[in-house]
Amino acid sequence: MCSYIVMKAALRDSSAKGPKGWMAVDTANVYYDHPYHAPLDHALGIDFINEAAGGRERVAVELSAESARELIKQIEAALANGEREHAIAVAANKAAACEYLT
Repeated sequence: MCSYIVMKAALRDSSAKGPKGWMAVDTANVYYDHPYHAPLDHALGIDFINEAAGGRERVAVELSAESARELIKQIEAALANGEREHAIAVAANKAAACEYLT
């Protein structure tokens, strides 16, 4: 059964690399339906577009449900690790600056 249900995620300050190079993207259209290319009965599709510019160019992915769930886990892990490491680096820089000034 085709649902034709598309969830939209508003994206801020985001870019994607398409066939013509880097482009700004402001929307991710997310859906679970029959894929165009992936050899699956159903796939999670994500189309990254710049809706403000008319949405004519896109970067698209089709993932199996298993791959999509693994990607979600790895995105969460990358964000947590990156934010933690950034906080450590900021704290270290502040400490070094305080030592320099005293």
